[in-house]
Parts: sequence; C-alpha cells; structure tokens
Amino acid sequence: MARKAIGRAEELGEGPLHAVKAGRKNILLARVGKAYFAIGNICTHDKCWLSGGKLEGENVRCRCHGSVFNVKTGAVVHGPAERPEPVFGVTEAEGELFLDL
Repeated sequence: MARKAIGRAEELGEGPLHAVKAGRKNILLARVGKAYFAIGNICTHDKCWLSGGKLEGENVRCRCHGSVFNVKTGAVVHGPAERPEPVFGVTEAEGELFLDL
C-alpha cells in the first residue's frame, strides 16, 4: 500500500468536500467534524463528480441524479447507484494529510 501526501489540512479552505488527484485516481476528501474520509470522486451511477455534490452528515449526495454514498464506508445509501465507491484511508500527522492508496 502506498502512502501519498495530499497537502496540509489548513490549506484545503472552507467547505467539507474537496477533489484530490492521487496519481490517476480521482478522490473525494470529505471533512466530517474534525475527521477526514476519502472515497472515489466519480459517481458509480453516471460518472458525475461527487465533489460537486452536497454533504449531509456523513453522506454525500451526487448532484446529477441524487445517488447518496457514505463517505466513511463508500456504501450506497440511496440509488440509483448500485455499486459502492472505493474507500481510501486518510491519516493526519502534524497537520499534513496522507492517503493510503
């Protein structure tokens, strides 16, 4: 498993959803409270960007067709999506965020 630095938490700016590129992977970084979670950023239903959606608690709603995914588990909470999002581990060390790929 590779560990990739993605920047400092303080540099992410406002808002709970952030698009992150790690190699060729498009990842959604979601802040829930003070914790960060990462799942795939492209909706498994129709390939829309989840980072353009809305965070509702620990779920992100896709802006295109309303699919809802849990940002902690990647699970589909509400369709039309049927496949879950991949999940990536996020760690923070001295303000620096890292993804486990």
